[in-house]
Amino acid sequence: MSLYEASFRVKHECPYREISERHPDLTIREWYLSDCQVLEITSSETPTDELLEEIDALGTVLHESVDDSGLHVVTQACLCSLEESIIDRFEEYNCLYQPPTIHRHGWEHYTVIAFDEGDVRALLRDLEADRDIDVLSKTAVAEQTIPHSMLAPVDQLFEDLTERQLAALRLALESGYYEQPRKTSLRELAERTSVARSTYEEHLRKAENKLLTNAGEFLRLVTATTAGDPLQVEGAARSEGRAD
Repeated sequence: MSLYEASFRVKHECPYREISERHPDLTIREWYLSDCQVLEITSSETPTDELLEEIDALGTVLHESVDDSGLHVVTQACLCSLEESIIDRFEEYNCLYQPPTIHRHGWEHYTVIAFDEGDVRALLRDLEADRDIDVLSKTAVAEQTIPHSMLAPVDQLFEDLTERQLAALRLALESGYYEQPRKTSLRELAERTSVARSTYEEHLRKAENKLLTNAGEFLRLVTATTAGDPLQVEGAARSEGRAD
């Protein structure tokens, strides 16, 4: 089975695109999370005071460095500036958005992957109707050549998990709970929190369940072309049938 990848750039009213237009040496990479955006801003040139002021206005600066290699800033921003329509359109046409969005030289660069070439064509026609768009590439690619990480946007994997569930999952992961052999127990993990063991375990199990459920569509995609039956599931089912 082949997948179809399209890369294109667009112009519309967007503060990040406009900054990249005013500062041609600048590159902004944008990731969308469930409740915020993370921006990585880089430049090989020494930034002006004007540029630094514009960056400070974008959101909360998590990291900033200016040295001989240039500028590197990581910023967290709210979703108020997100152009929801274009992301929604990707989903409407069954196209998987591949982050990050890259803002450079006054253009926004996007890459999407679809399971049907017709979906890609329809999406591009729709976008051409109300914005400047420049298609950079549109190719059929073998599914095996696409890194599995590209098919699993982080925000989708962690969709519907609460803050406490995420915290419980992170604590277990960082404490070695999922290593073999395990380096800690549920009792020890719960003792490090202010909640009862039963409450902590409930948060952790719900987090595991939601994470695996969200990852299900990507797991099916990854294994769609796997040859053979390594666990011999079908063979076991036939044996049970004969026994009945």
